[in-house]
Amino acid sequence: METANNKEANTLQVSKKEAYFTINPGPLVNQTDIPGVAFDFNYGARIGVPNGNFRVRIKDRNTGVTLYDAKASEATITSTKKFFVNFRIEVYKDDSLVFEHNYDAKNKKVLFRFPKGALGDNLSWFPYIQEFKNLHGCEAYCAITKELADLFRASYPEIKFIDADAFIEGVYATYYMGIFFPCSDRVHQPVDFRVVGLQRNAAHILSLPAEEVRPIILPKNTERVVKEPYVCIATQATSQAKYWNNPGGWISVIKYLKNKGYRVLCIDKDISNGHGSRWNTIPYGAEDFTGALPLQDRVDLLYHADFFVGLSSGLSWLAWGVGKPIVMISGFTLPQNEFYTPYRAINYHVCNGCWNDCRIEFVHTEFDWCPKNKNKDNQFECSRFITAECVHQLIDKLMFDHGLEAKA
Repeated sequence: METANNKEANTLQVSKKEAYFTINPGPLVNQTDIPGVAFDFNYGARIGVPNGNFRVRIKDRNTGVTLYDAKASEATITSTKKFFVNFRIEVYKDDSLVFEHNYDAKNKKVLFRFPKGALGDNLSWFPYIQEFKNLHGCEAYCAITKELADLFRASYPEIKFIDADAFIEGVYATYYMGIFFPCSDRVHQPVDFRVVGLQRNAAHILSLPAEEVRPIILPKNTERVVKEPYVCIATQATSQAKYWNNPGGWISVIKYLKNKGYRVLCIDKDISNGHGSRWNTIPYGAEDFTGALPLQDRVDLLYHADFFVGLSSGLSWLAWGVGKPIVMISGFTLPQNEFYTPYRAINYHVCNGCWNDCRIEFVHTEFDWCPKNKNKDNQFECSRFITAECVHQLIDKLMFDHGLEAKA
């Protein structure tokens, strides 16, 4: 537990990949009938008491464990854990119980804050907000970027959206959605996200069933712009380890798709991306649909695609939310890290799964991060040895399973 003077602001930054949370829960929200005693759950459990002979007790109702029990005077007591806990608060004065409260978010304002950036991460975590609202009957507010809010408004009408940096009055509880570094952080997340996977980490933060939940993303313009059958691909990523590093892989797959009668549209934001001596460009043969376009435009284009071929990246999560079948090519993550797709390309005969290896922590500042084989001949072998033939077979399986015949 942490004790602080009531006048002391609790402001800090928590790293979440390239984005940051600025955490400032503000003054205590809920005043009680006891003068000077207030509480809320806006950064864990917080209880403020005035000068006097007070004692504060905090319990976890689900486990029956007493988390804190000590005297306090003119102080704010905060729980160590900032993720969801089914708290019980008790305040004693002169050894007599004067206030008690069990966590109950029904009909109360609950705020969920998302980091800026990290498209796929935010898409993966978002559907648990609706799950939390359904379970607790709260008034759910989501602080998220406007572009993502615009994507979700139509499919999640019960959730209220505010700007990512905005604050609202009278919030009963606040939860910070993310994966937190170092990976050993057990203040903001109860488990190691490398073990449970990207999406399910959010379920654990909110103490929800760790079941896969697909975000629902609806098109805005349902008119088909590209008349011929087409497939969308995305080849860019934020780290070289995420790329398909087989030098002829994309060229072969694009040719294979074209021979089946498909147009192949590359919908990455950037036509090229890299760092230092490593640069990745749009693969030969793909049609250039790149650019800093609104995400909704990508959604409308994906809506009419027969399927999507991509990496462990944001556009794969976007395509999943639209409901498209997906061929995913990834060796540096293990399958449990992303959503389930039966069309997953990974090669277990070479080094693989470093992102989900609990002995290793991802270094965001190293674009060419390869923790086991950096600067060796077998660097990035996890994806270099995913063959084009493997992806061809997955495409055939997907087309058979979904009854797709592009040429027809």
